[in-house]
Amino acid sequence: MPRACGYMNAMKHLRLFLLPLFLAAMLQPAHADALRLPTISAYLNSLKSAEGRFTQINQDGTIATGKIYIKRPGRIRFEYDPPDATLVMAGGGQVAIFDPKSNQPPEQYPLARTPLNLILQRNVDLSRANMVTAFEYDGTATMVVAQDPKNPEYGNIRLKFTGPPVELRQWIITSGDGTRTTVTLNDLKTVNSLQSGLFNIPLETRRRGR
Repeated sequence: MPRACGYMNAMKHLRLFLLPLFLAAMLQPAHADALRLPTISAYLNSLKSAEGRFTQINQDGTIATGKIYIKRPGRIRFEYDPPDATLVMAGGGQVAIFDPKSNQPPEQYPLARTPLNLILQRNVDLSRANMVTAFEYDGTATMVVAQDPKNPEYGNIRLKFTGPPVELRQWIITSGDGTRTTVTLNDLKTVNSLQSGLFNIPLETRRRGR
């Protein structure tokens, strides 16, 4: 009988010990599962017009901030905060870099030759063969590394998503020469529409008298 009483007391104390642990576990937020590629593709295709803030870390460690505008397909605009008055925009199939310190026309190159084109295409399909080269999940965010399957020499883009609901948080572009540029998005919000003039390279060139 004493042995039975001892057993019951031990179980009672064990329950009292485990109860706080059980309650703490119940109160912890459950980790979402990794996002699937079709889900991410659908999210990107639904992202028609958006704007927000960004922080950019360059290859040399310098940091810049500014405002970003996205108008899919094929258009994006980076307005950098003072004292950096650089403007980068994509539109009409071209990327243009406006350097306020130069009197020359903006430097331009085809958008299709940049990894950023992969998320600005009219139809994003990350499940295409050889497009995604890496897929990771850390318990909080899903990371996808994508490249142009036909032109891997153009570099790649590492995309970071959270959700559900799905949100694009960051991308890291590694160009063909190995240069890395990290862009972290802050408060990216969808909007009803954005003026097309924000992405009009010839119009911006004329406005600046170049």
